[in-house]
Amino acid sequence: MAVTRREAIDVGNGKWHGSVGGIVCAPIEKVWTLVSQTKRLHEWMPMVERCTALAGDEDEPGYVRLVSGFMFPQQDGERSWIKERLVSLDSQSHSYAYRMEASNVGLDGSVNSLKLVDYGDESTLIHWSFEINPLEDVSEDNIVDYLGFLYKSCINKIEGAIEAASRNVSPA
Repeated sequence: MAVTRREAIDVGNGKWHGSVGGIVCAPIEKVWTLVSQTKRLHEWMPMVERCTALAGDEDEPGYVRLVSGFMFPQQDGERSWIKERLVSLDSQSHSYAYRMEASNVGLDGSVNSLKLVDYGDESTLIHWSFEINPLEDVSEDNIVDYLGFLYKSCINKIEGAIEAASRNVSPA
């Protein structure tokens, strides 16, 4: 089971920041294999229904994907969608960052970064941070809390997704 922590960060650049972290009982390479593949996003982000490649190669900065699902409730009941661009990816340090380029949720320009750290004993520390532009008619505390909750729920799903994938692999 994942242990998590959440915090709001004030770095004084006018953007809203937050982070969430958790420990997953799985080796770093297994966690990285899951979280770094667009086609597997729905396995650990239960609110994501579809993730479609739009441009570029998945493991290179500039890659663009369209994520849709129920990440952010919409007034009209429609699915939310976010077009994201990969800003950086480093397989050696097990980290990446995506910038939200366009969306129907008002988070355009936001950056989400994920970093994995080997925590020993076949466990991995996941650190997920985010930086968003201030939003009108939304309090900073509310959006930081919501994003923290959303990302924490994803971290909590990673261990189960790895276990499910290992059960579905047939022996060679």
